[in-house]
Parts: sequence; structure tokens; C-alpha cells
Amino acid sequence: MERTEYAQAQDPAADPAHACALTGHRQLGSDFSAGKLREIFDFLTVKKGVNVFYCGMALGFDAAACELLCGMRDGGADIRVIACVPCPDQPARFNERQKQKYGELLARCDERVVLAPRYSVGCMHARNRYMVDRAAYLVAYCNREKGGTASTVRYAQRKGREILFVR
Repeated sequence: MERTEYAQAQDPAADPAHACALTGHRQLGSDFSAGKLREIFDFLTVKKGVNVFYCGMALGFDAAACELLCGMRDGGADIRVIACVPCPDQPARFNERQKQKYGELLARCDERVVLAPRYSVGCMHARNRYMVDRAAYLVAYCNREKGGTASTVRYAQRKGREILFVR
């Protein structure tokens, strides 16, 4: 299901107390652990009651998290995965293999929210704020102090969100 959110209205489908946003780098380093990420997702779903995950659909961390979450859902976890697409042409600069993987992951998500009609400066940051604003938790793979991921972590800190780092 696709929903266009150009006006950035509050998402009526999710209770922020039971929702989690995701942010991470496009390049996964040797310090990234899919096993640790799964442990965090299990903790959030079992101990915190999280049942909605907002994913920005970027390469790297977002794609790995989306694939893991969709697998958990397909395996019986009672969760929803919402693809938060900054603009329809998000995959324009992806190579063919990346575009194919992006399309497959997007199709597996429970819902797709498109935030802007076209790319513009700042649309990725607007997407990140959209996700954080709708979630009590942020799962972050962040090992740099600059860039979109670090900016999203700082925004979540200012908003008082609980942040769980993948380390």
C-alpha cells in the first residue's frame, strides 16, 4: 500500500510508543553485526512491544535492516515494516543490482510512504525527521560524527528518543 505524505500529516496507523525508526550508514563496516541487529529487534519486539518499524530504504544499513525485519515478519513476528521513501526517484543513482534489490525490498514492506514528489535538497533529512517524529525508539548504526546518520541521531537525542546502537 502506498501513501503520499507531502504534507507530513501524523501517521494514524502507528502508536509512537510502539514504533521504531532506523538509521545507518550506506557502507557497512567490519564492526556491523547482523546478529547484534537481530538481538536489538528481538529486544524491541518482545520487551518493549514495538510492532512498527520505519525504514528509509537507503543502501547499506537500511536495506540490511529491512531484509531482516521482513524475514522476522514472514517468520511469524507480529510487526509492520513501513518504507519511508524520500522521493519516487530515490534509486535513480543505484546500479542495476541495487535497483533490483531495492524493488524487491520495497515490495516486501507492508506499506510505503512517499514524502516528496521529487528529489530536492533536504528531502533525505525530511524523511529522517518524519521517521523519528513517529517513533519512541531509534536503532542506529553510526560510527561517524558527520553525515545524515549522525544528524538523525542528534535529532532523535533532542527529541528524547531511546537510541539503541548497533555495535
